[in-house]
Amino acid sequence: MRSAAGPPGGTRPLLQPAEYLTYPLIVLGEIRQLLLCLPRLGADPGLALPKLSLPVRLALLVAGTTLPLIVFAAGIVFNHYKQDRQNATQRVLETVRSIRLVLDSEMQRITGALQVLSLTNALRDGDFEAFRRICQGFLDQYGEGGVVLVANREGHQVFSSLTTDTANLPLRNNLALVGRVFAEKKPVYSNLFFGSVKKRLIVTVEVPVIVDGEVVYDISFSPPIEIFQAMVEQQRPSKDWTISIFDGEGTNFARVPNPQHTVGKRASPSLYTEMFNNSEATLPTVSLEGVRLITSFSRSSLTGWTVAAGIAESSLIAPLWRNLAITSVMGAVLLMVGLAFAVRMATQIARGEMLHNLLIEELNHRVKNTLAVLQSIATQTFRSASRAEREKFEGRLGALAEAHNLLSQEKWQGAELREVIARVLQPYLLNNPERARMFGPRVPLSPRLAVVLSMIVHEIATNAAKYGALSNDTGTVAVDWEILEESDGRKLRLIWTEAGGPPVTAPVQRGFGSRLIERSARDQLGGEATVDFLPRGVVYTVSCALDREE
Repeated sequence: MRSAAGPPGGTRPLLQPAEYLTYPLIVLGEIRQLLLCLPRLGADPGLALPKLSLPVRLALLVAGTTLPLIVFAAGIVFNHYKQDRQNATQRVLETVRSIRLVLDSEMQRITGALQVLSLTNALRDGDFEAFRRICQGFLDQYGEGGVVLVANREGHQVFSSLTTDTANLPLRNNLALVGRVFAEKKPVYSNLFFGSVKKRLIVTVEVPVIVDGEVVYDISFSPPIEIFQAMVEQQRPSKDWTISIFDGEGTNFARVPNPQHTVGKRASPSLYTEMFNNSEATLPTVSLEGVRLITSFSRSSLTGWTVAAGIAESSLIAPLWRNLAITSVMGAVLLMVGLAFAVRMATQIARGEMLHNLLIEELNHRVKNTLAVLQSIATQTFRSASRAEREKFEGRLGALAEAHNLLSQEKWQGAELREVIARVLQPYLLNNPERARMFGPRVPLSPRLAVVLSMIVHEIATNAAKYGALSNDTGTVAVDWEILEESDGRKLRLIWTEAGGPPVTAPVQRGFGSRLIERSARDQLGGEATVDFLPRGVVYTVSCALDREE
């Protein structure tokens, strides 16, 4: 036993305080030698890798675990960036649609008011003084800057809200627009043009005045451009956004930012062409200021004007780089801490592992010796008994031995339920493995439960081989199990169902095997075992409480 404690030449003892200054350098030196050997391994496959010490292996394990996590975290950050980009794209499109709806609502309100004015008797009768008083109530809603004009078919102005001197009013300078109103007999919305009355860039709403089915006048209203500018400024989510309203020719008449330098200019080339190919779209563009944007636009079916909005790509990329930098720093710190702990704990782990393996081997040796003694005692005890009785006892002893072998392979950490059942059924399925079907979730068992359940399944399988479905060539067995969540804890329910065996009859007297199954389930598993002798085959039901660690 003392050899496991780490004598000279065995496991390296724990590091002394002074060694912590130099030991990491030794570990790095071994890793460097490994990296230098890798090119030689490619040239000479027969060359063996140098044997690495436990600290180096742990350091490589920490690096191999931490680096993928760092890459995974970076992938998550990038995935969040892509998701944020998708969300931003959707938000831009929703913002554009919202502004377009606000714009259409305002234009419908203006159009409706002009249509009401067009129906007044004063305008129809040519009483422009009376019409002026009515018109002033409409203009008061927009403050200064709104102008109402009335023109005839030739474009002569017969009324202006700016002056009462109708004799010296100039011709409308947008005669094509006036002609459309008379021809189409419906409201028309202009593009941006230079107004002859206001002496500035304007847009107008033109409404026909219809008398007896014929257009007699064109009533025109040029709203203050400031109402459109205020509209986009109010709808702008943040300073990273660029929002514009374009007329039917793609010319800006309201925009943020820099309205004083961009109103009257065409949309940027990357946006201008696409605006006339689709009524609505989302695409990457470059603004008039040279900023890369994620842009959406939507054209109004009412006015023919287009609303466009874009968010700066830099506002999305900057958080990406910031998060990647934070992830990298945190990953590097975790890696260094992990490497430090790997160096520190290497000798402790090695010492504990050697002691653990030694104890497991000692336990396995003693269990095998005990089972061998039991088998020898049974042989001497049952010398005068029948062969069937000896085979029964040896079978039960063999099931116990198989359970111990399985636990030994797992170093007595436990066993998995499916593997326990498969080991018990293996001797009965050598010729036809399809005769048994197992179905259920993965259930790790403690050593205690593995041994007891192995004995119970062995007894059930032995009865099936003698009297039930495994006694002929056509019978089948189905083993199903499930985990039940109950108020007093988790429980396992295992159901053994036989089919295709000889006719089933209930036994007159219960044998030792049946009593062993019932008592083991009740006394050792804290559950119960029942058997139903159904015409189609025997059904065993075993339930037990699972240990808390399972």
